[in-house]
Amino acid sequence: MKELSENSATFLEVGEDGDGQRIDNFLLKRLKGVPKSHVYRILRSGEVRVNKGRAAADRRLVAGDQVRVPPVRVAEKSDDTPVPGREFSVVFEDEAMIVVDKPSGVAVHGGSGVSFGVIEQLRKARPTARFLELAHRLDRETSGLLIIGKKRSALTRLHDQFRDGVIDKRYLALVSGRWRDQLRNVKFPLLKYLTPEGERRVRVSPEGKEAHSVMRLQERWETPWGEFSLLEVQLRTGRTHQIRVHLAHLGFPIVGDDKYGDFALNRDLQKAGIKRMFLHAASMRLPHPLSGEELALVAPLPLELTKFIEKLENGKGKAG
Repeated sequence: MKELSENSATFLEVGEDGDGQRIDNFLLKRLKGVPKSHVYRILRSGEVRVNKGRAAADRRLVAGDQVRVPPVRVAEKSDDTPVPGREFSVVFEDEAMIVVDKPSGVAVHGGSGVSFGVIEQLRKARPTARFLELAHRLDRETSGLLIIGKKRSALTRLHDQFRDGVIDKRYLALVSGRWRDQLRNVKFPLLKYLTPEGERRVRVSPEGKEAHSVMRLQERWETPWGEFSLLEVQLRTGRTHQIRVHLAHLGFPIVGDDKYGDFALNRDLQKAGIKRMFLHAASMRLPHPLSGEELALVAPLPLELTKFIEKLENGKGKAG
């Protein structure tokens, strides 16, 4: 461990990149290695000051603000893996934001055993970019549309749009089993918890947060491996692992899901060529965060998923 400002407080001036940012997110970004719980503790205790006054965790900062941070302990870096610059397939880009088609297997950011993700690689590939921040998250195993803000004003508006349900997000998920409803609203509250090994998981629980998914049947197949259904899933809320847990709870696990899926079936299907989770962020509709212009964004199914659909098509045929 090492001390950051061991004997005295640190004073940070908010720059243009921090204008409009919540103070909790501002501190979490700058106090790398400090536990999240500790950051919120020093906020609640009043040890963090903005322009000499106490600040709640949801306070929005303004460029030029002076932030007082008390002495805190941060962990020594244990991973010095260099971040390789990487550009990703761009679906849309202008002065406000970038929308990329994220590949499966790539984290959106570093942490939890991952040295770097999309955002770190994109910053490395664009060293002259003044501002690049994630507007939302995708699971590492999920592919598809990911929005990165290029201006603080655009990012703040995007966060508001995601929170208020303005953005219409739709995913394609292949599940094991015969899904019967053409349209189904799924409303199970979801609760985060840790496994004995310390891994993050989510389960349906009356103590959890409200979660709403809209499932629409696209196609069904009967094959030598069993029955499968392709669903379009529209998210009304954006809880962690929401689609995966809702479907698994209903008895329709997503193909290739290594946390909530049918592990025996996953092993069999790997031999058939599907070695990832079949969940893809396929489309979004949203007003542009600055101009308000309606945007319709689409990311086509990756090749490995379309090839597996072809194998289902060539099986015993479509289910009635």
